[in-house]
Amino acid sequence: MAKRIVFLLITFLSITFTSNAQITQTIRGVVTDAVTREPLPFATVQVDNSKDKVCITDSVGKFQIPGITVGRHTVRCNYVGFQTFDLSDVLVTSAKETNIDIRLQEDQTTLQDVVVRPNLAKENTLNKMVLTGGRMFSIEEASRYAGGFDDPARLASSFSGVATSGATNGISIHGNAPHLLSWRLEDIEIPNPNHFSDISVLGGGIFSSLSAMCIGNSDFLTSAFPAEYGNAVSGVFDMKMRNGNDNKHEHAFQIGVAGIDVASEGPLSKKTGASYLVNYRYSMTGLASRMNLIDMQGQVMDYQDLNFKFNLPTRKAGTFTIWGTGFFDHFHRESSPKDWESKYDECYAFSDQWMGAMGVGHVLPMKHGQLKSSIGVTYNKDEFTQDVYDIPTDDENFYERDNTDGLKREPFFAEKRSFTNLTARTTYTHRHSNRWLAQYGAVVTEMLFDVNLKSAYVLHGDLHTICENDGNTTLFSGFTSHSFTLNQKTTLNAGFNVQHLLLNGATTFEPRVSMSRKLNDDMTFALAYGLHSRAEKTDIYFTRKTTKPDETNWNPTDTGSDELVNKDLGFTKSHHLMATFGWKLSDHWNLKVEPFYQYLFNVPVEDGNPYSVLNRQEFYLDRALVNKGKGRNFGIDITLERYMKNGWYGMANGSFFSSKYKGGDGKWRHTLFDRNYIINVLGGKEWMLGRNKNNMLSINVKATLQGGDRDTPLDKEKTLSHPDYEIQYIEDECFSKQYDPMLIIHYTISYRINKKGLTHEFSIKHINCTGTKSQYGYTYNYHTGEFKESTFTLSLPNISYKIEF
Repeated sequence: MAKRIVFLLITFLSITFTSNAQITQTIRGVVTDAVTREPLPFATVQVDNSKDKVCITDSVGKFQIPGITVGRHTVRCNYVGFQTFDLSDVLVTSAKETNIDIRLQEDQTTLQDVVVRPNLAKENTLNKMVLTGGRMFSIEEASRYAGGFDDPARLASSFSGVATSGATNGISIHGNAPHLLSWRLEDIEIPNPNHFSDISVLGGGIFSSLSAMCIGNSDFLTSAFPAEYGNAVSGVFDMKMRNGNDNKHEHAFQIGVAGIDVASEGPLSKKTGASYLVNYRYSMTGLASRMNLIDMQGQVMDYQDLNFKFNLPTRKAGTFTIWGTGFFDHFHRESSPKDWESKYDECYAFSDQWMGAMGVGHVLPMKHGQLKSSIGVTYNKDEFTQDVYDIPTDDENFYERDNTDGLKREPFFAEKRSFTNLTARTTYTHRHSNRWLAQYGAVVTEMLFDVNLKSAYVLHGDLHTICENDGNTTLFSGFTSHSFTLNQKTTLNAGFNVQHLLLNGATTFEPRVSMSRKLNDDMTFALAYGLHSRAEKTDIYFTRKTTKPDETNWNPTDTGSDELVNKDLGFTKSHHLMATFGWKLSDHWNLKVEPFYQYLFNVPVEDGNPYSVLNRQEFYLDRALVNKGKGRNFGIDITLERYMKNGWYGMANGSFFSSKYKGGDGKWRHTLFDRNYIINVLGGKEWMLGRNKNNMLSINVKATLQGGDRDTPLDKEKTLSHPDYEIQYIEDECFSKQYDPMLIIHYTISYRINKKGLTHEFSIKHINCTGTKSQYGYTYNYHTGEFKESTFTLSLPNISYKIEF
C-alpha cells in the first residue's frame, strides 16, 4: 500500500508544466453591514496592504480586484464607523474567482479613541452573539488539514475538547455522546447528515454528505451557546452553504478512491446577481475494496448525495434562497459459512437509508436591522433487516462452504421508520442604538413520524413489536437575545429561550448570559452561562411496554401491551458554564484557555438500572424511562495556534476532562465517552513551485493521542447460558473498563497546478494511516469456545484527482 502511494506521488510531482507568465486571478465579493445586511458603498478593500491591489465598493457594496497572483493573500476592508476587517490565508487559484462575503461590525469607539488594530476574522465566530465556546469553521481548512477529509465533522475533531474514533466521524464534545450534537443548515435543524448514520455510532457515520465544494464558512459551538440555539445540550454545528459565483460559470470534477464529485456554479442573471450552485457525489468504495485500497470486512457500502443552493437577490424585496441536501445509502453484509465464528455471523444484514432537507430563506434588510425567515422540510427514512440462515443439520461439511446459495432465511430484526419535520423560523434583528443590539425570534417544528420496529429475542424466535406508531406532534420555541456594549472594552449579552412540546406539555425556560472584557490590546476574557434543554427522538416517546428477556427466560412469549411507557418524558436539561482567556501573542500566534463545567439533570434513565440516554448506542430503544438521571462534565481546553504565514501553520491543543453520569440505580459512573484527555498536534507546509511559482505543493500531518474507548466488563457465565451466546455484560460495572490510549495519525499531500483558467490538483488524503482500531464489545467463537474483543477500523487513503475550470 505504501509503495503504491509513494509511486503515485512521484508520478504526480514528475509531471512538467510550463508557463510563460505568472498566473493571476480575481478576488471579488460584497461588503455588508453584519446586522442589517445592507450593502456598504465606498468601502475600501485592499489585498496584501498593496497600493496597487485596492478598490472601492460600488453602490451595492460589490468589489472586484483583478490581477492577484495564485497563492495565499490577506484581504483587509475599511469603512468609516465600522471595525476594520482582516482575513488571512485567502487561497487564490487559477480556475476560479475567489469570492469573499465581508460583513462589518459597527465600531463603538469615538473618533478620538480610534486605534487601527484589526481583528483577524478567523478568531471570531460568524455569529457575533457568541462570546465564548465557539470557533469559525473554514471549509478551506477541512480541505487542507490532515484528517479533515473534506468532512466538517472530521475537521471539528482538530478543535480542543472534541473527539472522534478511528472508525467514525461521530463528534463527542467534552465527553457528551455524539447523538446529543445539534446539526443546523441554513438556520434549519436537520437530521444526522452523515452517510451510514447511526450504524456504528449514534449521531455519527462514516463520511459527511455535505461536500466541501458547497459548504461555506460556518460556526462550531461547544458550550453555553446564545439564546437562539434551542433543543441542544452538547454542542451545535451551525453550517451555511456558500453562494455560487454570480459573475461567471465555474465547474469542478474530482475522482478518487472515495468516489466521484461533480460541482457547477454560475450566474442565473447578471442583472440581479442571482446564482446557482449544484454538487453531486457517487461512491466508489466497492471498486476501492476490490483494489485492496480499503478493507470493507465483507461489507458492501454504496452512497450518493446531492447539494444545491440558488441565491436570488431582488431590488427591494430582499434576498431569497432555495437550498437542499440529501443522500441515499445502501449497506449489506454477509459472509461465507467457512468464515463464521459466532451465532450472529449466521445473519444477513441489509439496510437502505435516505435523508433529505430543503428550505427557502429570505433576508429583508431594514432601516435599523433585518428580518430573516426560513421554512424547511427534513426527511429521513431507515429500512433495516437482519435475517438468520437456516442451517441444515444433515450437512457435515456445511462450515466449509464458501457461499450461502440456496439457504433459507428467517427474520430476526425488521425496522422501518421515517421522520418528517416541517419547520418555520423567523428572526428579527434590531439595532436600538450603537450600544444595544437585539434579536427576537420564534421557531415552530411539526414532527411527523411512522415507526415500526420488530425483533426476536433469540435467533429463530418469534418477532415481537417494540415500537409501532405513526402520528405527529409540535415543538414550539421562542427566544430573545440582547447585546450591550457597556464601554469600549466590555460587552454583555443576555437572553432566554423557551420551548414547549405539545405531545406531553413539557415546557422549559432557559436563561443565557455572557460577558466579554478586553483586558488590553492583546488579551481578552469572556464568561458565559446557559441553561439548555433537549427533547428526545420521537421514537422514544412511542416505545411500547414489552416483557424483556433475562436468564430465567430468554424467549418470553408475552408480547407486552400497547401502553406507551415514555410518552410523558420531559426535556433533558443542562447547565453550561465556560470561561475563555484569549491572548493574541502576535498577528499569527494565538493562545486560548477555556475551563468549562456542565451539569445535566432530568436525564431519561431506566429506573433501578444503570442505563442512561447519555450513553445511548442503540438506534432503537425498548426501555421504559424516567427523568431521574444526572450527568457532570468538567475540565479545561488549551489551544496554541499559529495561523498560516510564510507558507506554514500549526496547532497544538489539549483537553483534560472528567465525564460522569448517574443512572437509574443512583450510582455515579464514567460515561461511555469519558476519555479523560485528548491531545492534538497538527501542522503543514506549502511551497510555491514551478518556473513562475504558479504551482503549490502542500504537506499536512495531524496526530491525536486520546484516552481509550470505554466498555463494560463481560459476564461470561451469563453469556454461556444464552441459547445464542449473545454477549451479556456486568451491568453494575458499566463503562468501568478503559482500553489503551489511542494514537491516530492522518496526513494530506496535495499538488496543485495552476494554468490559465484551469487548475489540476492531485492529492492523497489518508485518514487513520496507523490503522488504529476502535473497540466494539466482544464476540464468542463457537468453534474454539473463546471470547474475543471486537474491533473496527477505517483506514482510508483517498487518492484523487480534481480539475477546476
